[in-house]
Amino acid sequence: MSVQHPETTGDGPLIPRPERTPDALRAACAVVAPQLLPLYDQAKDKALAEAVEHGSLAPVHACLRHWSALIEIERHSRTAREYHQAEYLAQLAASAEEAREHLAVAAEIYRDAAAAVSGE
Repeated sequence: MSVQHPETTGDGPLIPRPERTPDALRAACAVVAPQLLPLYDQAKDKALAEAVEHGSLAPVHACLRHWSALIEIERHSRTAREYHQAEYLAQLAASAEEAREHLAVAAEIYRDAAAAVSGE
């Protein structure tokens, strides 16, 4: 049996959707977007510090929601490419209007991912 490269198998998920826990999201990030691990660790540490400072778990929940959406994007090769391309093109845009158009594409992808993970 041959192993197919994910890009040749459509846009099915590369891994199952992880639970919305710090350890599960970090493990998923290590597989689908290892380059983001330092940012994940930094965001998680910041959220924990804010939770302690404010006596509220709201920052932790917000961090987990955000990273769940990002991992959802990265779980799908085609979706991740479209998201990153839109972000990249926004940075190269010749005008503010062009940048807004590309950022709107990225925002829509992010919103769809956030909705997918919140509707579990």
